[in-house]
Amino acid sequence: MNTLKLIAASLILVNWFISTNAWSQDVYPSRAIRMIVPFGAGGPTDTLGRALAERMSDQLGQRVTVENKPGAGGNIGTDLVAKAAPDGYTFLISTNGPLAGNLTLFGNLPYHPLKDFAPVTIFTILPNMLAVHPSIPASNVIELIAFLKANPNKYSFASGGNGTSSHFSGELFKAMTGVKMEHIPYKGDGASLIDALSGQVPIVFASVLAGMRYTDSGKIKALAVTSLDRVSALPNVPSMAEAGLTGYDLAAWYGIMLPAGTPKPIVTKLNSLIVKIIHTPDFKLRIEAMGGIPVGSTPEEVTEVIKKDIPKWAKLVKESGAKVD
Repeated sequence: MNTLKLIAASLILVNWFISTNAWSQDVYPSRAIRMIVPFGAGGPTDTLGRALAERMSDQLGQRVTVENKPGAGGNIGTDLVAKAAPDGYTFLISTNGPLAGNLTLFGNLPYHPLKDFAPVTIFTILPNMLAVHPSIPASNVIELIAFLKANPNKYSFASGGNGTSSHFSGELFKAMTGVKMEHIPYKGDGASLIDALSGQVPIVFASVLAGMRYTDSGKIKALAVTSLDRVSALPNVPSMAEAGLTGYDLAAWYGIMLPAGTPKPIVTKLNSLIVKIIHTPDFKLRIEAMGGIPVGSTPEEVTEVIKKDIPKWAKLVKESGAKVD
């Protein structure tokens, strides 16, 4: 009899848990949500993330708070989300650096891009630009290559940090052209652009979003964008391929990720919401004005992109000799 009572009590408890869990997902979210940005404030990931967080807060009826957790090429903030509770209240906006390239560049990451996350969507693609200080005697990419080959190891290029897409953009440029120049990593595009503007490091790879305010004013010269095609925010700046580097194509994609094990209804709800936001006409124009290309993919498509990017970036790291000091 005691055994039967125990079984009955257990069944009641299981049913209660199932119904409570289902209810909690139905009313999700019932409190504020954290968006983790694994880079510093004011950079492209932060700027794009805050624009999305603002619109999500309006749509969800709960505040989406942005928390910057920079460090180690984005790995610190990315790992924080990997180890967060899989309840839908902590999510990540990060790039293909922490979610693909850093696996080879940094070696032993404390997380795995494919195992420790539940993908939601690719939010947008944001190309970088190659820009130079006016002191560099080059008005296009071909002239810059010739100048650097005539002056091997005399110049450096600045990026937004180790493992960022701006870093890899520079490494791909080196690998494809054979030029010799040192990489100088900064803590974000804002910092790298300051030294580019002063001429201290007169060659810079930075996001279109961060750099176009200075190219528009003529303080630095944009020679090319790193995407396969031109971007609407800089219609007069050619792509690397147009500028002479056929096959060059490296842009940052921004993925929205939840911790692995997050219930599928929550993943589905956030995917539907974010994709809807991305394709709202005014928001789409806002992203394009920042130099971005709105996307809005399925979770499955995110996984496929990461699977393709990991070996692609591993090859680039090995061929270029890129390393983290």
